[in-house]
Amino acid sequence: MNIEFFEKVKQQYPFPNHKIKNCIIAFISGGIIGGIGQGFLYLYLDIMKMNLETSQTLMIMTMIGLAALLTGLGIFDKIGQICGAGTFIPITGFANAVVSSAMEGRSEGPIFGIGSNMFKLAGSVITYGITSAILVALVRFWLFV
Repeated sequence: MNIEFFEKVKQQYPFPNHKIKNCIIAFISGGIIGGIGQGFLYLYLDIMKMNLETSQTLMIMTMIGLAALLTGLGIFDKIGQICGAGTFIPITGFANAVVSSAMEGRSEGPIFGIGSNMFKLAGSVITYGITSAILVALVRFWLFV
């Protein structure tokens, strides 16, 4: 197997390049998901007359719950196939990662299957998220103190 062979095959079967279209779809779908979250925030703030902190917490919980429910029903994956990176908004993408990992292990039981698989992907996200937050906080501390 050599490089010339792969180049020949690559020229025979060109990969469609839809970067601009994918970016536009991701931008619009991410905006729609963000708009839905903003709608829940206004619902809790204006209609239910809650304070800002409580409204923000409930909005985040609602978006996580909706993403988890849609993942469990298999709808979130279909939305992800259409919208692409627009569904990777941190709250909904994280909920999708946790629930889909848990669903993979459900045949192995609640403890060794669901419990151990639940944070398979999300565990690394949490680890590196906390690590980067600490590094940014240290840099900010050193720069502004």
